[in-house]
Amino acid sequence: MLDATVTRAQIEEYRKFGREKLGADFKDISLLITALTHRSFVNEHRKIRVDHNERLEFLGDAILEMVVTDYIYRRFNQDEGVMTAWRSALVRTESNADAGEKLGYEPLIRLSHGEKDGIVARARTSILADCYEAIIGALYIDQGYNFVVDFIHKHTIYKLRGIIEDESWRDPKSYFQELAQHYDGIIPHYHTLKVEGPDHDRIYTIALFVGNHKVGEATARSKQKAQVELAQKGVRMYKAAGKTLPLHNLENL
Repeated sequence: MLDATVTRAQIEEYRKFGREKLGADFKDISLLITALTHRSFVNEHRKIRVDHNERLEFLGDAILEMVVTDYIYRRFNQDEGVMTAWRSALVRTESNADAGEKLGYEPLIRLSHGEKDGIVARARTSILADCYEAIIGALYIDQGYNFVVDFIHKHTIYKLRGIIEDESWRDPKSYFQELAQHYDGIIPHYHTLKVEGPDHDRIYTIALFVGNHKVGEATARSKQKAQVELAQKGVRMYKAAGKTLPLHNLENL
């Protein structure tokens, strides 16, 4: 049901977006409007019945994960851990936000004035991602399962080839350790060279070694961040030498 905050002109704007960007002529346009309504907008209009998108997001999240899981399971014969990592890379917040960015619905998201004025990059990414899942929920209800499967293939699953080819699905620290053990028979180790700054704002300088070979140094506000940066550098080092751990059964890519 449409709420009193929506004008006829806005309704047409949502309809146009649905047709041109989502490929859907919504039977119930209120579903799309709700999918693009943030909780903060509802809180700002307490005297009017307005629905936010969190229930649709809940539904869309489950559908997205199921469609991606089904696709990977049917086409690849990999270990469960590998397939789980692929799925996680496809449905993570950054991937969903990227899909939202490409669809271009940000100007249609209904936020409170305070949320619009104070939005930061991290919050923006989360809002875009949440709306993408909510749109999937809305499309499922309004257009049906087969439509939403095609939509997810077009806007999410197409990324799988790139994720596998550039190995962005792998955990850098675990993968670097695998490479070091496979090619050099050595477990790499991280060594803290320096800790600076007050207790609440530490800065760490970390070095990474494979045996006596120093891969490099990195400085960051957490040990984990510095270690990940170094592991990524180490992976690039092995790749440059033509040393990787290829996967099998990828003929369906």
